[in-house]
Amino acid sequence: MSQVGPSRGCSMSTLRIKMLLSAGVASCLLLTVCAFADSNARVVRLSEVQGDVQVDRNTGQGFEKAFLNLPITKGVKLEAKRDGRAEVEFEDGSTLRITPNTVITFSQLSLRDSGAKVSAMHLQEGTVYVNFAGAKDDEFSLTFAHENLSASHSAHFRIEMGDTAATLAVFNGDLQIEGESGSVAVSKNHSASFDLTDGDHYTLAKNTEPDPYDAWDKEQNQYHQQYASNSYSSYSPYAYGTSDLNYYGAFSDVPGYGNVWQPYFAGAGWDPFMNGAWAFAPGLGYGWVSAYPWGWTPYHSGSWVYLPTGAWAWQPGGSFVGSSAPRVLGAPSNFVLPQPPSTGQGTVVVNRGPMPIKLGGLFSRMEISKNSAGLGIPRGGIKNLREVSSTAQQQGSATARVHTAPVGIDWWHGVYAAPGPQAGARPGSASSTSHSSAGQSHAGSGHR
Repeated sequence: MSQVGPSRGCSMSTLRIKMLLSAGVASCLLLTVCAFADSNARVVRLSEVQGDVQVDRNTGQGFEKAFLNLPITKGVKLEAKRDGRAEVEFEDGSTLRITPNTVITFSQLSLRDSGAKVSAMHLQEGTVYVNFAGAKDDEFSLTFAHENLSASHSAHFRIEMGDTAATLAVFNGDLQIEGESGSVAVSKNHSASFDLTDGDHYTLAKNTEPDPYDAWDKEQNQYHQQYASNSYSSYSPYAYGTSDLNYYGAFSDVPGYGNVWQPYFAGAGWDPFMNGAWAFAPGLGYGWVSAYPWGWTPYHSGSWVYLPTGAWAWQPGGSFVGSSAPRVLGAPSNFVLPQPPSTGQGTVVVNRGPMPIKLGGLFSRMEISKNSAGLGIPRGGIKNLREVSSTAQQQGSATARVHTAPVGIDWWHGVYAAPGPQAGARPGSASSTSHSSAGQSHAGSGHR
């Protein structure tokens, strides 16, 4: 059990009351979460969204705008339009990335009784990059055309699928493909081309041809390698989301609370629910989806605690849940815990916090406001983020140069926006998209 804070007599009684209230508000969520946790289904993370990316969440409502930190479950389909790109992060830190004009379906995301994870995807069209960690006994497969690719060990590869041909390029590891033309093994720095007009007849090559998006894939891999922490097991049972925690914030020891994490660009007046959405997922019900680029692990495990300094911090602990049921401890009296819609299967958006401002003709600089908590800052895009955060908190804002940007499109399109025309809701308001059947979302105090 995670710590709840220092013992202070009557204040503990108040805290217990608040805990009971929080539990009551979240009870409807926890019922669906527990039911989901008892099954062998899994949840993976939509960890990066750039440009126009659509998602069919298997709710019967078709495609809608995809946004950061959506939970991906069995049956979900992702489509990157002509300027879109996305990354999906698995529990062990494995990643799958899609480039423009790509459609992929997550056919299976499940657990064996042994605990081994089974991940199966189908590439309908386009280009996908996979960096598979290769945890022991885990099963990873990807189908394209009439071919079935399987990986049992760590591997890094790319598949490009067009109307008449498909090409597999292996950058690291070795893969086995079964299909109409038989079985073929492809090893590191080799490729295989399949003629889709001739029974998927394949040709092997002892090299890999470059692709314009190789640089983007490499950049994302380097980000994870630089900021991934081998010590994540001290605060999370899973690796996904931990790279973003290390880039966008820091842990510190707070007397009476233990080791807690706080995002940069967040201080008094900020709360963890200023920007995000209530999103419905089959088997999960409504869950809170944080808009912040680090907003995965702190909303699926542990608790948000309100410190005596007037700032919020994430306190690790407890079990990991597939759908985010916000847990809040010691909140101030004027804080109202966000509440999910009572009916419907849509998305309800909350936008109360400040957004960064893009500067320069090529958007090479950003003006970042205090209490924006990293919203809109591209991964690894700003050096010395801690120092920039300190300046913003002292002066109200800070201007920083963006040192990296994805190749080929304007990365600014990837900044979180509400998945609907109400994205620019004024601070303090909640807006629902056209898919939302009912419900209002409320969040507590927070000032710009």
